Amino acid sequence: MNYLLTLSYDGTNYCGFQVQPNGRSVAQTFQDGLEAVLGCRPDIKGCSRTDAGVHALGFMLNFHADTRIPVEKLPLALNQHLPPDIRVLAARVVPEDFHARYAAHTKTYLYRIHNSPIDSPFDEKYYTRVPRRLDTAKMNTAARRFVGKHDFLALCAAGSSAAAHGDTVRTITACGVERKGDEVEITVTADGYLYNMVRILAGTLCEVGAGRMQPEAIPDILASRDRHKAGPTLPAKGLFLKSVEYD
Repeated sequence: MNYLLTLSYDGTNYCGFQVQPNGRSVAQTFQDGLEAVLGCRPDIKGCSRTDAGVHALGFMLNFHADTRIPVEKLPLALNQHLPPDIRVLAARVVPEDFHARYAAHTKTYLYRIHNSPIDSPFDEKYYTRVPRRLDTAKMNTAARRFVGKHDFLALCAAGSSAAAHGDTVRTITACGVERKGDEVEITVTADGYLYNMVRILAGTLCEVGAGRMQPEAIPDILASRDRHKAGPTLPAKGLFLKSVEYD
């Protein structure tokens, strides 16, 4: 059977989701737990690659396996063999040809900013602190300029395989900024992303919020296809894969 699982994880101690030679990954750790439960190590298909330090609220993955464990009990069985910073939230059976990455219609990312000169003593690992007050109205105006089908090469870090192949056009269907007290949340929904795209987009919006860039500059930045025209790449720790939408 083909199982689709929803995971939530704290990426602080991992080199990303995908198995890599330079450190422990979420995928490797999950497969260790899967092997302990099933007695075998099936191949897993993740919905996305996440960078080192990036977190997930609703990461999706699928795998094929034969087990007598009822699908509704699978999360509890797996969580007994996973570290506390990785949790399986839900499981369901999907068609045999379903692939968590290729079947995804859109993915939504959340970037969290603590807009205060003082850190929180509780969740410093889960945001980027910006001490200067950000103008979220201007940030929202700029965010709307990212919506649509564009060439996002200006928001792509060096080393991207997609950029090397000239595949840098993506469609953002929603992008917004919301303030909740000292917390500023940037949410982006798109059909796909380039390497560090959301972190650069968030950095660009922070430049707007700080008054160092105007919202009207966004179309020209995208048209330039020049990474140096956009804002900085914000740290990974503020980024969360929020959800994945399927048709």
